[in-house]
Amino acid sequence: MAQELKFGDIVERHLIDGDIVLFNRQPSLHKLSIMAHIARVKPHRTFRFNECVCTPYNADFDGDEMNLHLPQTEEAKAEALVLMGTKANLVTPRNGEPLIAAIQDFLTGAYLLTLKDTFFDRAKACQIIASILVGKDEKIKVRLPPPAILKPVTLWTGKQVFSLILKPSDDCPVKANLRTKGKQYCGKGEDLCYNDSYVTIQNSELMSGSMDKGTLGSGSKNNIFYILLRDWGQVEAADAMSRLARLAPVYLSNRGFSIGIGDVTPGQGLLKAKYELLNAGYKKCDEYIEALNTGKLQQQPGCTAEETLEALILKELSVIRDHAGSACLRELDKSNSPLIMALCGSKGSFINISQMIACVGQQAISGSRVPDGFENRSLPHFEKHSKLPAAKGFVANSFYSGLTPTEFFFHTMAGREGLVDTAVKTAETGYMQRRLVKSLEDLCSQYDLTVRSSTGDIIQFIYGGDGLDPAAMEGKDEPLEFKRVLDNIRAVYPCRSEPALSKNELELTSESIMKKNEFLCCQDSFLQTLTETGYEKYNEEIKKFIKGVSEKIKKTRDKYGINDNGTTEPRVLYQLDRITPTQLEKFLETCRDKYMRAQMEPGSAVGALCAQSIGEPGTQMTLKTFHFAGVASMNITLGVPRIKEIINASKAISTPIITAQLDKDDDPDFARLVKGRIEKTLLGEISEYIEEVFLPDDCFILVKLSLERIRLLRLEVNAETVRYSICISKLRVKPGDVAVHGEAVVCVTPRENSKSSMYYVLQSLKEELPKVVVQGIPEVSRAVIHVDEQSGKEKYKLLVEGDNLRAVMATHGVKGTKTSSNNTYEVEKTLGIEAARTTIINEIQYTMVNHGMSIDRRHVMLLSDLMTYKGEVLGITRFGLAKMKESVLMLASFEKTADHLFDAAYFGQKDSVCGVSECIIMGIPMNIGTGLFKLLHKADKESTPPRRPLIFDHNEFHIPIVT
Repeated sequence: MAQELKFGDIVERHLIDGDIVLFNRQPSLHKLSIMAHIARVKPHRTFRFNECVCTPYNADFDGDEMNLHLPQTEEAKAEALVLMGTKANLVTPRNGEPLIAAIQDFLTGAYLLTLKDTFFDRAKACQIIASILVGKDEKIKVRLPPPAILKPVTLWTGKQVFSLILKPSDDCPVKANLRTKGKQYCGKGEDLCYNDSYVTIQNSELMSGSMDKGTLGSGSKNNIFYILLRDWGQVEAADAMSRLARLAPVYLSNRGFSIGIGDVTPGQGLLKAKYELLNAGYKKCDEYIEALNTGKLQQQPGCTAEETLEALILKELSVIRDHAGSACLRELDKSNSPLIMALCGSKGSFINISQMIACVGQQAISGSRVPDGFENRSLPHFEKHSKLPAAKGFVANSFYSGLTPTEFFFHTMAGREGLVDTAVKTAETGYMQRRLVKSLEDLCSQYDLTVRSSTGDIIQFIYGGDGLDPAAMEGKDEPLEFKRVLDNIRAVYPCRSEPALSKNELELTSESIMKKNEFLCCQDSFLQTLTETGYEKYNEEIKKFIKGVSEKIKKTRDKYGINDNGTTEPRVLYQLDRITPTQLEKFLETCRDKYMRAQMEPGSAVGALCAQSIGEPGTQMTLKTFHFAGVASMNITLGVPRIKEIINASKAISTPIITAQLDKDDDPDFARLVKGRIEKTLLGEISEYIEEVFLPDDCFILVKLSLERIRLLRLEVNAETVRYSICISKLRVKPGDVAVHGEAVVCVTPRENSKSSMYYVLQSLKEELPKVVVQGIPEVSRAVIHVDEQSGKEKYKLLVEGDNLRAVMATHGVKGTKTSSNNTYEVEKTLGIEAARTTIINEIQYTMVNHGMSIDRRHVMLLSDLMTYKGEVLGITRFGLAKMKESVLMLASFEKTADHLFDAAYFGQKDSVCGVSECIIMGIPMNIGTGLFKLLHKADKESTPPRRPLIFDHNEFHIPIVT
């Protein structure tokens, strides 16, 4: 065979170690669901990969199937490794948090390793450390640090062993620095915390604190791997992670870690405490029920007595579970396995532990207690109309003690609801994600920093208002945290021989450094004219920070009486808040460098990233509605239905709420007055009686107003205004037919007409009069006074349920400039398109934050800009999409395929084939990402052609335009 080979033959080979492969798991909800790995060929028929990479794929090992693709050309390999490699995607573009980080066993192992009381002798320490000598680390010379305890026997601490993960040998340059509060931080004393939960890492040595999910796991930015990634590059971060993934399981399997029934057996003290809690809670509930029956229950604003009782009992019973849970945490030993897992964040929570040991708690179905399934009761095991905790789904047993049949049934109901919820939600969010992607797919950041669609419409003049990449944000929506950078520079460059700068020296030095050339290169003049947020604003931020540092130095020096010329004794006082010229220069250089790196690259598919960043958290949300903070009866829709309402741009949303600030916000009486002006008040609600009066010669309806009630409700109503309201209502009553007698009596006389007799008119009047609106806005069903108790004194504002924003703003006593609604359509109608855009941004952010998701504001801004850039709010539905996009092929690939194609064929429309969908349909490369630019060949010969004389070039033909 080998003899027959000749030039030009293609030799196919098998996949070997070191090949680059693409790995993917369905459903691919964001771009991290397909990444490039480096293959290692192993025996047997399964794919295996490092567990740290489970999170982006959302994979687990219970039978998941994944796909493997093999790029074959060198170009494809290079592109895959640089753009899609796992090292290049350690952080999520959703908000710049790390996604690939330690999980489960690694967290537990690292937590147990770095506890205060973990010690090893030399043999044990070396054996554990040797576990990292694998693969490319096989040959490194590990430098064993000096032991922490010398006598009576040399002992190394677990923290010292952990430090070797970050910096195993002397030729490793990494000096990581981190100071952060842990999960159980006691609240004072920083690194002297008695729970050992303040993590301090100084130049790659773990000084204090035990490592847990906050500092090793995904989803936080003071994660040690994140620090390594940002300060030392992606290779170092990935290496440290793989070293942890070797060392932690070795320690854990040597130490042993298991869970048994003994871990969840409650002690005597706990059982006693639980029964006391239960009895107290049941007694409270009985008191509430008794109060309801005797009519003494104080109603909450805007609730009926029944609703108030439900809210109170629900609150009382959930408190029982929380207290039982905290009691069981106090009882548990610190070696308890479930407790260890809950503390270090590797699996489970305190609720799980308390449900296993103490009490399962109230079963909620769609946010309230178990409803009636039979006649006036939930199950036939209880008496009718019973409001007892047990009859409405309170489970007093724990999973250890076992549930009674009725409790088991209620628990099953709540579990079933969770399953149905998940199934429904998956379909909802899947469709939502598809719509988002279809509408945003062709948005791309261009070389002039604008964001345009494929047809060239400008969506944003500069991406996100500042042109920065959300994946590169180190702070919350900010490109870097100055304080952390400065602390890091101070630790890495001690500069022992240099003097400390005083306040004035610091400010002057920083001014002079920032005037240098390499700092001016960032100040793109075009950028500054375009927005106020370019490098100029960023320079201001640096200056503000340095001013803050210099103020702090001055304060310290004044406090200890240190003078600035360096003559104070003892000299050690100059070490307080010390910053040297070299440190300052390095700090400013680092800041500039990080800012330049955080720029969004032209060609990025910012639209697709935005769609994925909003669609992917949607799958983790729950569908339920939540109570508005502080007001029991004000439900507000949240979760997936709310996001759906916002991006559909629905005209009628399920819970429209207008937040109205008041002119006098510290006076409850004034708040009641304004509430009376806004809330819809019917005639029936303020009259003592409405009755028919038959006299020998006349008949009329007599309305007697309850002046006492009007006074109490602070309404601006009297007999005259009632008469006016009756006349302008839809009752077709002439002003002459309504007579006012005294201050509390109004008489309405019926008039016979061709259609109906006098008696009939009288009866219909009697029916309709109580429904006449005498004061307030007809669209508003109710208003609730909301009390803010921040900054010590109480502030009052109104929450108005209903739609008419304009009328609420115009109400006397409402501060119109501070009044907002959560209904995008209303806001657009009242305040215009810019206000609608801001409303969309705020509402999406509010919903996400309520579910504990964080999304970079740049994504939300892009979405709301796309919905409003045409000058009206367009929903992301097939109707809105048809108004946003011209391309027929794109619309046909979305919904109603036949209709679009038929119409286009009938009218002979053209398609320019420039968007993403069209290019895929036609099978040509799209112009996004690496397809955005073109390469020109530089020719050797002269490029400008010679000018040829024009044939008719005579002066008499050049007629001047203006005479």
